Amino acid sequence: MARNSPTLSHSDKSISTTNNPSRTDRIKFLLSILLVMMDLIVLLLAFLLGYYSRPYLPLFAIPAGQPPIVDYIPTMILHVGIVLAMIYFNRLYHQRRTFSRFDQLRSIVAVVTTGAVLVYGVQELIFRDSALYQNYPRSMFVYVLFFSVLLVGFSRELHRKLQVTLRHRGYATDNLLIVGAGQITRDILGKIQRTPDLGYNIIGIVTSKEEHQGRMLGVPVIGDFPDVPNIIDKYQIQQVIIALPDARRSELVEIVTLCQRGQVDIKIYPDIFAYMAGDMNVDDLAGTPLLTVRDIALRGWKLSLKRGLDMFGAIFGLIFLSPLMLLTALLLYIEDKGEVFYTQERMGLDGRPFPMIKFRSMRIDADKLGDWTTENDPRVTRIGHFMRRTNWDEIPQLMNVLLGHMSLVGPRPEQPQYVYRFREQIPGYMTRHQEKGGMTGWAQVNGLRGDTSIARRTTYDLWYIENWSLWLDIKIILRTIMQTITGNNKNAY
Repeated sequence: MARNSPTLSHSDKSISTTNNPSRTDRIKFLLSILLVMMDLIVLLLAFLLGYYSRPYLPLFAIPAGQPPIVDYIPTMILHVGIVLAMIYFNRLYHQRRTFSRFDQLRSIVAVVTTGAVLVYGVQELIFRDSALYQNYPRSMFVYVLFFSVLLVGFSRELHRKLQVTLRHRGYATDNLLIVGAGQITRDILGKIQRTPDLGYNIIGIVTSKEEHQGRMLGVPVIGDFPDVPNIIDKYQIQQVIIALPDARRSELVEIVTLCQRGQVDIKIYPDIFAYMAGDMNVDDLAGTPLLTVRDIALRGWKLSLKRGLDMFGAIFGLIFLSPLMLLTALLLYIEDKGEVFYTQERMGLDGRPFPMIKFRSMRIDADKLGDWTTENDPRVTRIGHFMRRTNWDEIPQLMNVLLGHMSLVGPRPEQPQYVYRFREQIPGYMTRHQEKGGMTGWAQVNGLRGDTSIARRTTYDLWYIENWSLWLDIKIILRTIMQTITGNNKNAY
C-alpha cells in the first residue's frame, strides 16, 4: 500500500521543519537529567531543613537536644532514594506527561507523602539494632515531609518555566504529524496552536485521498494515508496523532501500522464508544453480564460530600466577603439609585426554576433593550464593567448555594426560554439538569464563558457530570480564583 515517496500538495518550503530532532533529543535528555538532579538536591535540602528547623518550630515539643546531623545520614540517603524511586515509578519523569499546575501539585503531595511514610517504616526495619540506626522523631518526620513537598513543588515549577521557555524558542519541540480530517482534527489543531507550552511543531496533516487538498487552520495537508511512512522518515516525525474517530477498526490498525517507524510516539483520538466507555464497568442482570458505559458519578454519599463542600464554601465566602459585598451594594446604589441585586429565573436541578441572585451590572431598563448578553454590551454600567471582568457580580449566588438552589461547581444554569430552545438543537442538553447548576464549572474554566458555543459548553458539562470527584471540584474552584486574579481564561492552571 505504501508508495516510494510522498505525494505532497505543497512545497517543502511551506512546511515548518525548524526543529532538529537530534538537537531536540539532546535538550530533552539534558532537561530530564536536570529534573532528576533538582529533585535530588531539594530532597537533600528538605531533610536538612527538617533537621535544623526542629528546635525552632512550635508544632511539636521543642527537643532539649538532638543527635548530630551525621547520625541521620543513612536515613537522609534512604529518604532521597525512596522518594526519587516513587517519583520515577509514578512516571513523573515522563517527558510527554502533561499536568496542570494543580494536578502536578496533587501528584507531588501524594507521591512524596507515600515515599516519606515508607522511609519512616523502612528505616526502622533495616537499620534497627545496627550501627546505622538513629531514632527518627515524629516531629522531624513531619518537618522533612513538609519541606520535601514544598521544595519539590517549587523546583518542578522552575523546571516547567525553563522547559516552556525553550519550547517557545523552538529548542525542545517535537515534530508532529496529524492523521485525520473534519472537525475533530480542527479542534486538535486549534488546541495545539493555542497552547505552545505543549511543545509541538506541527509539520502537516495527512488525510484520505478524497480530502487531500489545501490547508486547515494554516497547516498544510501534505499527503494521504499511504504516504505516512515516507513523511515520517522525510520530516523526522517524533509524534503522530491519529484523529479518525469514525474509522473502521481495520482501517485504524492499518494506519497505526504505517506509523510504526523508529521511536515515533503514536496517540489515537478515541471513537465515540471508547469515549463513553472510558470508565466502563460490568453489572450483573440475573447472571447476564452488562457493560455500563454511562454511569452518572454524583450519586449516593458523593452527593452528601459535594453538599458539605458547598455549605462550607458558601458560609466561609459570605462571612469573609461580606465587607466587600456591602461596599459594592453602596456603590451600586450611589451610581443610579437602583436596586442592588438582580434576580433572574434560571433552570436548575431536574429542570426546576429558581431565582438566581446577582449584583446588578446593567442599567435599570436593560431588559427592555435586549435579553442575550454580548461582549461590550452597551447596557452595562461603569461598576458593572468591573464586576463582569472580575466575575464579582456572581458572588451573591453564594446565597443560592447556601439555600440549595445551586452548587459551587456545576453546569451553568440558563434561563428557561433558552433551555427549551437548546434542548431541541443540542443532543443530550437536558442531561445537564441531572445535577445542580454551578457558580463556576468545567466549561467556564476552559474559557467557555459568555457568548460562546452552547454545544461545546454542553460537551464539557456532560464530561464533568460523568467524571465528578471532590478533587475535580476543588481544582475548578482554585482555577476559577486564579483566572479571576490573573485575568487569564486559558488552561494555565
